Amino acid sequence: MRQHQLRKRLSWLGCATALVASCLGRVEAAVSQPRVVSLTTRPTDKPNIIFILADDLGYGDLGCYGQTKIQTPNLDRLAAEGMRFTQCYAGSPVCAPSRAVLMTGRHVGHVRIRGNATIPLLPEEVTVAEVLKTVGYHTGAIGKWGLGLEGSTGTPSRQGFDEWFGYLSQTHAHDYYPTQLWRSSRSLGYSEPLEDEPVPIPQNAGGAKRVYSHDLFTMAATNFIRVNKFAPFFLYLAYTIPHANNELKDHGMEVPSDAPYSNQPWPQPEKNKAAMITRLDADVGRILVMLKALNLDSNTVIFFSSDNGPHKEGGVNPAFFQSAGPLRGIKRDLYEGGIRVPMIVRWPGKIPPGTVSDQVWHFADFLPTAAEIAGAQVPPDLDGISILPTLLGQKQTRQHPYLYWEFHEGGSKQAVRLGDWKGVRLEPGRPLELYNLKTDPAETTNVADAHPDVVAQIEAILKTARTESDLWPLRTAAEARKARQAQTEKTAPNANTRTGTP
Repeated sequence: MRQHQLRKRLSWLGCATALVASCLGRVEAAVSQPRVVSLTTRPTDKPNIIFILADDLGYGDLGCYGQTKIQTPNLDRLAAEGMRFTQCYAGSPVCAPSRAVLMTGRHVGHVRIRGNATIPLLPEEVTVAEVLKTVGYHTGAIGKWGLGLEGSTGTPSRQGFDEWFGYLSQTHAHDYYPTQLWRSSRSLGYSEPLEDEPVPIPQNAGGAKRVYSHDLFTMAATNFIRVNKFAPFFLYLAYTIPHANNELKDHGMEVPSDAPYSNQPWPQPEKNKAAMITRLDADVGRILVMLKALNLDSNTVIFFSSDNGPHKEGGVNPAFFQSAGPLRGIKRDLYEGGIRVPMIVRWPGKIPPGTVSDQVWHFADFLPTAAEIAGAQVPPDLDGISILPTLLGQKQTRQHPYLYWEFHEGGSKQAVRLGDWKGVRLEPGRPLELYNLKTDPAETTNVADAHPDVVAQIEAILKTARTESDLWPLRTAAEARKARQAQTEKTAPNANTRTGTP
């Protein structure tokens, strides 16, 4: 699946760095710009694919999902021109494993990364970028990665991405005024990627806050699109907002301006969160404008979603905006509010506009869906299925027998969706909770005692859905505390040490 071929290639990242330097007048280029080969005709009619991922955006944070206080006109328009899903699920209730599921097409019980940690993807794990490269796509990743630090096997450049710009580390990803970011690219005449290298941002040195990283990602994304307009491309744009910054306290919702909410009688963290979301929305609008200006609009599929439910860090109260909508739970919960996410897909001329779908699917389905769109073969043993028939307004004959999640902070939790039934186990050995999502989407009433047959079916799935993992064993809360204590006593953590931040 990893086919590194010598080919003449547009090097968008050298251009992106130059663009950033030009626009800001300050950001230094880390390396000189390589020679660029210009193309004047598009080699195929394969559609471009863009996946835009927000960070900690709740199911109820967008206008098209019922939000009344936060302005999201561009995402609302995206939904009006495409398909909005009401039952799409993230891969996990936290960042890293959710992204691992998205990239690999395997659910969290089968991926290596099952929690926030510095554990990298391995060479044998096949990503959606690698799949799309086999049929001629130029691949770019921008923003937050979180699946491998520099020098590891998990960096974007070692997982199928031709071009990369952003944060490798999850901890670094929530310093919104960083003094450096990372990049790598395959340049002219090279089949192997250059090593990841830092891009200095000296204007943020000494605690100065002049360059907001989110803005750089939008610049890089629009430039990637412009430079690759003649070659089919896949762009994974993983924004970092509205996640809190690393302060995780009352001033953690960091944004250059709280406009247009400055005069609202809201707590300051809520003003900032709303401003973050509206800023993200405006940048989605800029991308739409770029696609239309380049005549790529009708031949580009855009997916928009969030990696998990809304958070409560940074002084934010997720209930203030009803960020989880009508759902129970938030980030780190296996209840619906922690894992059910907004999902909008737009493909002009292919996806019926203004459609609302209750198709049940999750992040593992993106890889096979993108592969079918592109005409690529998928690797074996995926948990995901293609939902392209649903997107095209056709009958979705293939359905999931079940969906599975697990989560390991403070002890192990598991959840299964089986049809309209949802089973949640909050700790090994505890009784299973059972909810009927058709009649009780807010999971208010545990009906396990009334449906022992369904409980038995879900219990059986819990025993077989996951592969055993030395890194992520099923533990009670007490066992997890003991393991954490033992971990802190180690003096020489290695690349596989579980030391990531939430």
